[in-house]
Amino acid sequence: MPSPLYNSYQESITGVILAGGLGTRMGGVDKGLQLHHGKALVSHVAERLAPQVGRLLINANRNESAYAAFGYPLVADHITGFAGPLAGLHAALGAADTPLVVTAPCDSPGLPLDLVGRLHHALLAGQSNLAIVRAADRLHPVFCLCHRSLQPQLAAYLENGGRRVAAWCAAMGAIEVDFSDQCAAFGNFNSLDDLSRP
Repeated sequence: MPSPLYNSYQESITGVILAGGLGTRMGGVDKGLQLHHGKALVSHVAERLAPQVGRLLINANRNESAYAAFGYPLVADHITGFAGPLAGLHAALGAADTPLVVTAPCDSPGLPLDLVGRLHHALLAGQSNLAIVRAADRLHPVFCLCHRSLQPQLAAYLENGGRRVAAWCAAMGAIEVDFSDQCAAFGNFNSLDDLSRP
């Protein structure tokens, strides 16, 4: 039986859209602000993630006014130098007032509508503090549900120069949650040409 803390599990979770990168594979553009079918990528992700969580944040390190226009609070990395997705998670863990934080990248506009529910169920069932996505034979650790108690371990990892999401998740004993029934939902955009695809 779920803990009373999670009677309304969505209210126990802050979502964060990771849009703080340099977009190097897109030529340095701010990926979350690029248009796909007439809407910014970050807007597509927000539409699917916001209904699954109690509160939504956007992790952004530039173009703050453009991101603020989407109506969600912003959180910037505390670790300087565009340190990657883990820096965004670290910032979100510090900003959240909920016990759990779920992350999604800004360039996966088709993320599952049951992403958070399935990660949360696995987290409780597995008695772990971290759950990540596996779809078929691929890990997608940037889609993760993380307990705030892991913030000190994450801070230490980043301060020691660690940047690899999968390596940190493995070290924390992350539960891998199977989403092989929705592999296409984790597709992302790596070039400007990709944005024109369906």
